[in-house]
Amino acid sequence: MSASNTPRPWLFRTYAGHSTAAASNALYRDNLAKGQTGLSVAFDLPTQTGYDSDHELARGEVGKVGVPICHLGDMRALFADIPLEQMNTSMTINATAPWLLSLYIAAAEEQGADIAKLQGTVQNDIIKEYLSRGTYICPPKPSLRMITDIAAYTREHLPRWNPMNVCSYHLQEAGATPEEELAFALATATAVLDDLKGKVPDEHFPAMVGRISFFVNAGIRFVTEMCKMRAFVELWDEITRERYGVMDPKFRRFRYGVQVNSLGLTEQQPENNVYRILIEMLAVTLSKNARARAVQLPAWNEALGLPRPWDQQWSLRMQQILAYETDLLEYDDLFDGNPAVTRKVEELKAGARAELAQIDGMGGAVAAIDYMKSRLVESNAARIAKIEARETTVVGVNRWTEAAPSPLTAGDGSIMVADPAAEADQIARLNAWRAERDDAAVQKALADLRAAAKSGENIMPASIAAARAGATTGEWGAMVRDAFGQYRGPTGVSKNPSNHTEGLEEIRAQVDAVSDRLGRRLKLLVGKPGLDGHSNGAEQIATRARDCGMDITYDGIRMTPAEIVESAKKDAPHVIGLSILSGSHIPLIADLMQQLKDAGLADIPVIAGGIIPEDDAMDLRKMGVARVYTPKDFELNKIMADIVTLVDSPDR
Repeated sequence: MSASNTPRPWLFRTYAGHSTAAASNALYRDNLAKGQTGLSVAFDLPTQTGYDSDHELARGEVGKVGVPICHLGDMRALFADIPLEQMNTSMTINATAPWLLSLYIAAAEEQGADIAKLQGTVQNDIIKEYLSRGTYICPPKPSLRMITDIAAYTREHLPRWNPMNVCSYHLQEAGATPEEELAFALATATAVLDDLKGKVPDEHFPAMVGRISFFVNAGIRFVTEMCKMRAFVELWDEITRERYGVMDPKFRRFRYGVQVNSLGLTEQQPENNVYRILIEMLAVTLSKNARARAVQLPAWNEALGLPRPWDQQWSLRMQQILAYETDLLEYDDLFDGNPAVTRKVEELKAGARAELAQIDGMGGAVAAIDYMKSRLVESNAARIAKIEARETTVVGVNRWTEAAPSPLTAGDGSIMVADPAAEADQIARLNAWRAERDDAAVQKALADLRAAAKSGENIMPASIAAARAGATTGEWGAMVRDAFGQYRGPTGVSKNPSNHTEGLEEIRAQVDAVSDRLGRRLKLLVGKPGLDGHSNGAEQIATRARDCGMDITYDGIRMTPAEIVESAKKDAPHVIGLSILSGSHIPLIADLMQQLKDAGLADIPVIAGGIIPEDDAMDLRKMGVARVYTPKDFELNKIMADIVTLVDSPDR
């Protein structure tokens, strides 16, 4: 087959954004020059949760896991010298998706772009935020309404834009089995389409079904993951045909992008992650009938910290070599008619259909959020237990752990460090923006926005008007909270005594003995300060502590240090455990340690977990943190034993 007849490859993307809009813009232009063919924008946690960079909860989080976008000026800077009319842009944004899309439209208008030609995707999947990622703002029903508001608006004004990207990626990160990942994602898609039917004329509905896309995860179990993608394709075709009567096959096509599994990247022997990433990419590219439309790969060192541009380039080259140096694109599907593949696909489909029936019986995805959350926590606990018991092998983690030091991680600069001055710079520019805008115009736009939210009319026109007027992300978020109310999602962690005690007999005996000496049950307070919504670690620590016989307090994500200290005053824990994965551990824990001291609670041992470089771990210990855990500390029973030791110490 000649090169001219070879099908075009998928879109090459890297998920990127950090520090400031200007710094991220430079990174984007550099990556595009290296051959990247689409943009995938990572936003920081304040932006994702509807806060401005100077909000109390934003402290330490600005520019850490993505780029801060507070207003139209930031969006303008983010895409400076990048013609949006010619770009395909994916924005990983959910609760604030209407707002970020509004800013994108306003920035494109300033460039003189034809809005109808804009191409890209907003993730806009709030249901998975309640289950796995935690960047929700308001309750499920109004959140679902805003998802379908975007879809209805793009049908009329942005015909080439994907209005929703059902995200099963974080479901797998939270522990979902392949069957659960299939079922929970498809249940989310049907919840959205059921709501959208009332907002789109009947004759346009099949085309809107065709514009729903998916964003999935590909794990290391290569054959299972490839079969999972084929199952997704077949189940989606079945659902769209039988449930929604879509007859045109092109509108039943399962369109998806993928980021391969970051959960499986190891801090130990991190150079091995290159092989993991490559194998996981093959799962979503080899099968032509279930091939991804866009692929973004993590960098080999993401378990250590923020990747450098060179690390991202290495991941990009991996895609380019597969697409352009091999003959993969020259062949039809390699797995059609393979009996082993067919058997596995049918097995996955049967499991997913059973889960879908359970969810439908509960009233659909929105009504089944608590159920799905508890299933994910249980599945993740089972996954971790298998790694601890060495039933699941992870090279360099629980087998073949002896290794020569990696030269790739040696010396300063082996990982990128966020600019410590970026937060102050961002806040200064935010204040300047507020000072220079037409405040009367902003207040009118915000009033119109609030009225639109209350009335039930489509949220997008008023959001775009507010973006043009100069409103901020925090002001839009405050309007949403005012109109729809705040919400705290389920934790999936029951406080009831557990019967999952196999292999825990020795630790349970130690907990009982210490509790007898204390005169009450050993109590652990698990807290997640800041905006980090990755709750998997906190959930598993709380669950294992409960199973070991401890009394636990875990109130979920997004707590201020002050709220955690108040909880400590009320519950009198013997140990406080903090989980922070966003890189904001230093300022948040420093604040909390000081507040504990001021409250007279400095004698309570504090332990901390997260993606914490050794230099930061040393700083935390100097603050008085008793133990610091990172992803290499995968054996939860050892952490439980540490907690018992801390409480039973002679110093206590």
